[in-house]
Amino acid sequence: MKKFILKKTAALIITIFVISIITFLAFSIIPGDAAITRLGSNATPEKIAKIRSELGLDENVLVRYFKWAGNAIRGDFGESFQYQGHKVSDLIEGRIPYTLMIGALSVLILLIISFPIGIIAAKFENTKIDGIILVVTHVFMAIPNFFMGIVLTFVFGVSLRVFTPGQYVSPTDDFFGSMGYLIFPAIAVSLPKVAMVVKYIREAISHEMEKDYVKLARAKGCTENRILTGHVLKNALISVLTFMGLVIAEILAGSVIVEQVFGVPGMGKFLVNAILKRDYPVVQAVVIYVAIIVVLCNTIVDVLYAVVDPRINLEDM
Repeated sequence: MKKFILKKTAALIITIFVISIITFLAFSIIPGDAAITRLGSNATPEKIAKIRSELGLDENVLVRYFKWAGNAIRGDFGESFQYQGHKVSDLIEGRIPYTLMIGALSVLILLIISFPIGIIAAKFENTKIDGIILVVTHVFMAIPNFFMGIVLTFVFGVSLRVFTPGQYVSPTDDFFGSMGYLIFPAIAVSLPKVAMVVKYIREAISHEMEKDYVKLARAKGCTENRILTGHVLKNALISVLTFMGLVIAEILAGSVIVEQVFGVPGMGKFLVNAILKRDYPVVQAVVIYVAIIVVLCNTIVDVLYAVVDPRINLEDM
């Protein structure tokens, strides 16, 4: 376990290091200037040069990177270009809980719905039930989450008036009201993912059902339910975990457009504005957050491998 933790920690550090460099280089190459964005296109060259100097944009990109990296290690991501006088860490701290709450609810919905439906589809493979499930999953897979958000807003917000679109309630004011509002963006984020996972679970189980050990179990008189729950699910789960790790990482990383559709004050709108305003410190901090989430999800999946199949040795991973 010690060797496994060291390897994953090293992977996390290397991943963040590489991604942070790429992010810096990307903003150095793409057109646009944070100083011009702040002052406007009619600003004089003298004013632009002054702002660039104040923001440190007149320095070499490598010098700026190492200054930022040294501070970021201590948890200081600098000050926002857009929100003058405000630290990036403080701005993110005030928004990240909303994104994480949507992510957590989305993962919960994903787990509750996808596994039972995926198992049912596999159990009744090539029947009408399986056909209906496949059609529904293909429909939801084809619908982008932002359009799903628009549909949910129209049906439950405008028509049924279950919630008021755009009027998010803070959990500090009304916790249950806040959760009641966030469940809808969570559904919008999770439903396309649920369809993907259901299809993957069905195919993984169907693939296992064709193997020799299943034929042997049938020959010994085991029932289909016993074969499915006692043998097939455990073996199918190993391949499903890899896919689930990627899906959950994508969900927890946040959904930019869905947060904007529902007016949730999370990372979505914040990130979009930061990109448009060339607010490099904010974008870099958010990218690091996403990288950490992805690596942590992959690490958890690796640990679950050993839990599901004791034959897997974490020391060898």
